[in-house]
Formats: sequence, C-alpha cells, structure tokens
Amino acid sequence: MDLLQELHQLSNDLIVSIKALRKTGREKSEAEREYYVAKAQESLRLKEAGQPVTMIQLIIKGQPVVAEKMFKFHVADTIHQANLEHVQGTKLRMRLLEAQIQREYGVNMPS
Repeated sequence: MDLLQELHQLSNDLIVSIKALRKTGREKSEAEREYYVAKAQESLRLKEAGQPVTMIQLIIKGQPVVAEKMFKFHVADTIHQANLEHVQGTKLRMRLLEAQIQREYGVNMPS
C-alpha cells in the first residue's frame, strides 16, 4: 500500500472512530445517569429504613443494584476512553504519514 492510500485509509478509519465515539459517549452518559439514580434511590431507601446517614455512602456501594450500575458505568467509561485514545492515535499516524509524504514527494498536504 502506498503512502497516499494508507493516509486515505486512516482518514476513513478516523471517520468511523469518531462516529463510534459519539455512540460510546452517549452510552457512558446513560450508564452514569443510571448509576447516580440507583445510588440516590438506594440512599433514600436506607435513610428511610433508619440507617445512620454517615454509613449510607459506604453501604450503598455494596448493594447489588448500585454495584452493577457502577460496574456498567466504569466499563462504559473505559470503552469511551479507549475510543478517544484510538482517535488520537489515528490522528498521530496521519500526521506522521503526511510528514513522510512531504519528505519523499515534496508535497504539502492540505490541512
């Protein structure tokens, strides 16, 4: 594959990655919302049951519903961060290829 074809392929990959980033960003936000809602509901339930307020934050983290929502949020966040890194890595590879094309062919790439 020549350098221009590789650059074109990276450009297409970047477009796909950015679209995936939108999806994972939304999934992360939804998971975060679900986690905070579950946390608030469980906190209120424990408070109404007479649990000391100072212990509620510690206890709710171990409640299965809250723990599951927290897990899903952390997974979604990790996937989103990995996608961000992929986008940044693709941009870097594109810049490196553009510099190599400039060196080999003396062609300036449009910004």
